Amino acid sequence: TALTPSIPEALRWLRQAMSDLQAAHNDIRHCCPNWVLFKVHQALEKALVAAVLCRGEAFEGHGGLVGMAQRLEAEKPELSGLVLGVQWLCDRGMDSKATQYPSCHPFPMTPSDAFPSVDEEEVLKQAEKVLMTLKNHVGRK
Repeated sequence: TALTPSIPEALRWLRQAMSDLQAAHNDIRHCCPNWVLFKVHQALEKALVAAVLCRGEAFEGHGGLVGMAQRLEAEKPELSGLVLGVQWLCDRGMDSKATQYPSCHPFPMTPSDAFPSVDEEEVLKQAEKVLMTLKNHVGRK
């Protein structure tokens, strides 16, 4: 289904982004950092989509999360730091595939083994910061 660029549609995506972030919170300290990273990815992806939709533009997802952040930040100076925040999270392992699929890792490693040193609290703190930046941006529309 094609997305209709509008404030109500952006707010709908933002609501789900907040729910996804809460789901990531629920997984902290439960020995599954891959799920925390995956849910953070889902939250940020939806919040970035919301930021695009609230500007009356059709959503085009190519370029991944960093690409979307770069396009938004280039057009909106108030989003300064967005790319750095998203890149920081990606550098910590935030991803939709590597957090889920064994084929993204050398044998015999699985996604649940792949992120033992991730500081989940720090990841969530950064994700919340990025999400608040995007939420405020959507809220100003």
